[in-house]
Amino acid sequence: MVIETWSRHPEVVVRTIVLVNLQTVWVFGDQLNREIGALRLARPHTHQILMVESRAKVASRRWHIQRAHFIVTSMRRFAQELREEGFSVDYQRADSMRDGVKRHQEMFAPSQISVTEPNSFAARELVASLDVHVEISDQFLCHPSLFEEFAGSRKTIKMEDFYRWQRKRLNILMDGDTPAGGQWNFDEENREPPPKTGHDRWPQPVYAQLDEIDTEVMRDVSETTWGAAPDGTWVTNRSGALERLSFFVNELLPMFGEHEDAMLQSSWHLAHSLLSPYLNIGLLLPGEVVSAAQEAFRSGKVPINSAEGFIRQVIGWREFMWNCYWRWMPEYKDLNALQATRPLPPLFTRSKPTPMRCMQSAIEHVHDRAYAHHIERLMVLGNFALISGVNPQQFTTWMWNSFIDAAEWVMVPNVIGMSQFADGGMLATKPYASGGAYIDRMSDHCKGCVFDRKKRVGEDACPFTVLYWDFFLRHAEVFVKNPRVARQVRAGQQLSDSDEVRETARVILARLDSGDL
Repeated sequence: MVIETWSRHPEVVVRTIVLVNLQTVWVFGDQLNREIGALRLARPHTHQILMVESRAKVASRRWHIQRAHFIVTSMRRFAQELREEGFSVDYQRADSMRDGVKRHQEMFAPSQISVTEPNSFAARELVASLDVHVEISDQFLCHPSLFEEFAGSRKTIKMEDFYRWQRKRLNILMDGDTPAGGQWNFDEENREPPPKTGHDRWPQPVYAQLDEIDTEVMRDVSETTWGAAPDGTWVTNRSGALERLSFFVNELLPMFGEHEDAMLQSSWHLAHSLLSPYLNIGLLLPGEVVSAAQEAFRSGKVPINSAEGFIRQVIGWREFMWNCYWRWMPEYKDLNALQATRPLPPLFTRSKPTPMRCMQSAIEHVHDRAYAHHIERLMVLGNFALISGVNPQQFTTWMWNSFIDAAEWVMVPNVIGMSQFADGGMLATKPYASGGAYIDRMSDHCKGCVFDRKKRVGEDACPFTVLYWDFFLRHAEVFVKNPRVARQVRAGQQLSDSDEVRETARVILARLDSGDL
């Protein structure tokens, strides 16, 4: 930066030019908020901004185009917003993050580069190898150092205990020392199956108009991506994210709780917030999201079961996943306790439809919008991968590549631990395996399906039902001592047609591997 100063002496005017090397704040693509870490105290007259759009990162995976577009477009818009605020922004389109930082240092020779703790293990390793100053991250409500205080000497770390600790610590939905509504959770009220009528009760999501930046980014990322092109479902700036927050709190949160776990062929969104992408890259902060939900409850606009169910997702499960990731990485991502070795089946990656209506619906949602809600992820996609023995690392990679809100810290604990039980029970106390009966109760998918969810043998036997029993037969030694599923294991062992079930499972898995399912 060049600063000119003028001073007057008795007989001459002196012009002095001083070169000032500004400090640099390096902003990662999932830290797009002025109130996060190193960027909070930055000012245009003392700081410049570095952002690196890594070509290697974009080309490293076969991302869903809406995922790649969302990240890159949000970065470019945030850079423009910082310029409009007066910052000098060096937006590097480099071969790698390291190359971008090196080029910035050569061009600007900053007096210091500051960066907020990155949100992935690999990025923190990169930062540690560079001469940069690292600021503590406050992008989440519970920093890992604080999580250690919670964990203490506990033999087991349970999300429910953490969630209650968070409620008390943050004073959220609390009436003094008592939880609002007199109980800590309202799960029983939030597990209603889909309504038989009135499927149009949920307002349609707000859409945004695409512009030249969107078109430019789609062109830049299209060679290595898949899926339906962006259509305005996901906004890419903070103002748009705040509008989505307001829409959710006012229009959807009042009806969120009751059918939180339901699945419908006719509605991909129901009353879900669709806010996770914005939280995960910083366009929204968890504190402001929770405050808006709590204020709506306190003002009488939202019932306690809806407010609590949503807030649990933000301060409970989301923060718990974040901290488990940092507590157990990097070894955790490679765990495979059930020795699942099946390659990712073709039905996850091809356009040919599967006759399983529940799977087809969830996969279509992912293809069309890079999104499926939490029950579709856990009890349809994840459940099917679990009971068919898919390699958990391959399934994690597919989920990470495919979802608009994906990040390593999100997908590794959710898939390895919660969904695939690949950690042997470090995170979840039971495998989330179910047959067709659960899907029939919580969705409208089974009606009209070519498979019969009540059958476990025969050509029209439901693959979920068959593979559910086969799963517990295959892993009986592992789960017969687990108090939460021991009864299912013993029931499977007592099936009069267990040999036929296993043979039906073998046929289904062969069809799955060949791409015929």
